[in-house]
Amino acid sequence: MMMLESKGIHKDFGGVKALTDVDLSVPENTIMGLIGPNGAGKTTFFNVISGILPATAGDFYFKGMRLTGKKPFNITRTGIARTFQNIQLFTGMTVFENVVAGRHIRTRAGLVRGIVGGRMVRREERENRERVNELLSFVRIESERNLPADSLPYGKQRHVEIARALAVEPELLLLDEPSAGMNPRETEDLMELIRAIRKRGITVLLIEHDMNLIMGICDRIAVLDYGKKISEGTPEEIRNDEKVIEAYLGREEDYADLG
Repeated sequence: MMMLESKGIHKDFGGVKALTDVDLSVPENTIMGLIGPNGAGKTTFFNVISGILPATAGDFYFKGMRLTGKKPFNITRTGIARTFQNIQLFTGMTVFENVVAGRHIRTRAGLVRGIVGGRMVRREERENRERVNELLSFVRIESERNLPADSLPYGKQRHVEIARALAVEPELLLLDEPSAGMNPRETEDLMELIRAIRKRGITVLLIEHDMNLIMGICDRIAVLDYGKKISEGTPEEIRNDEKVIEAYLGREEDYADLG
């Protein structure tokens, strides 16, 4: 089954064509990379898929369900969560509070019940605490649960953001340059975490500039250049694609360390 399909996605900003006729299919239970030079349209594509920006033309589907034109809240409720290129944590809030904020989308108790209390509210609060504690353990930041989230090292802040996205209980996770600003050890930990996320049955689509990470964990890779998809295939196919080498990876002497 295809978890995500985009068909003919266009996005224009005035006279600037940020995306042109982008077709992309992300199979279920895969890790798929989206790469390309700066300004290629990668984050714009994420913003369209997550409902932050409307597509100028084209459609996209989640498990066969058309989501074009839906609001971000509704897209998230269907099972798509994302992180951002620039970390967007709630400053002044603890790690636990940041992650529990991701649970609001799954809260069933209504406003009146929330005001008067009741067993449903107490049960949801207990379930949310248990779920968040499990996620903090999963991303290995449980010992920092009561610390201000913005006091953590950069790599761990990324893990907080990923845990918050996982709190939504997504089936598809969009990661926008998750290794940006990380040192090599933090990047290795991130790769291990992404693999573990896939083992939980969550499909991953990630934008990334670290080619060692992309080549090391992705099942398939799509390449954008000037808003157009110029290639798609396995890591080995992408590594040897002349169009990709010219547009992004550089000549063999420039990317030999990717082997």
